[in-house]
Amino acid sequence: MKKLQRILAFTGAILLIGLYLLTLVSALLATPYSAGLFKACLFSTVFVPILIYAILLIYKILKK
Repeated sequence: MKKLQRILAFTGAILLIGLYLLTLVSALLATPYSAGLFKACLFSTVFVPILIYAILLIYKILKK
């Protein structure tokens, strides 16, 4: 369980850092796709931690 938690935490941290950088870049660029990319990044910033928490919760329930 600890190894899975560490892997998911590391993966989540890398994803969130990437999303924050992508959100910053998309906010600064003035392309036709930047508004949609910005919204997608903001949604993913909230959704990724929730998804990781749900995976850990399901794993904990199924493990018992």
